[in-house]
Amino acid sequence: MGIGFAGVALAFGLTVLTMAYAVGHVSGGHFNPAVTIGLATAKRFEWRDVPAYVVTQVVAGLVAGTALFVIASGKDGFDRIGSMAANGYGAHSPGGYTLTAVFVAEALLTAIFLYVILGATDGRAPVGFAPIAIGFALTLIHLISIPISNTSVNPARSTAVAFFNGDGAPAQVWLFWVAPILGALIVGATYAVITGANEPDISGEVREKVAAAR
Repeated sequence: MGIGFAGVALAFGLTVLTMAYAVGHVSGGHFNPAVTIGLATAKRFEWRDVPAYVVTQVVAGLVAGTALFVIASGKDGFDRIGSMAANGYGAHSPGGYTLTAVFVAEALLTAIFLYVILGATDGRAPVGFAPIAIGFALTLIHLISIPISNTSVNPARSTAVAFFNGDGAPAQVWLFWVAPILGALIVGATYAVITGANEPDISGEVREKVAAAR
């Protein structure tokens, strides 16, 4: 309907913003396996809880992908092949970007996204504004990278539509797991050193500060 990159980017960003306010106090507002792994690396989240969160994120993504497919199929002439906004590189990149270019973009942008999340939820950050910073960061990331890869920075998002989309997307989905997780691991391991944060473990005090910041 002509909403363009800006409309799509805002849809993603505002979804995360509103849901972070809605369920952040319940689950921490994790919707992204790379973010969950990055937070665990930064000692902001228990590693023992990571598998359950990641499985839930992927399953929920597939349910959402199914819903999108059902809705889209309600339009005459709809063909799912190549029409589900899957992520890709080479011939499957919107702008024809190479595997290397897409890998670097996804790893770098996920790293930036996690840095914003860690910074916005830091105990020293202003309280109550984290979802706004996180949502607008994701909007900016989409504005930058939709032409490059259709924007992932979220393995669950990529998996959610890859198999409905077909057209080479399932064979390329590996990159949209590896690159975002790599970017998140790097930031999770270095955030405290770069910013001077001192959070050696997940104590009750740290949990309270993170919850309050969210």
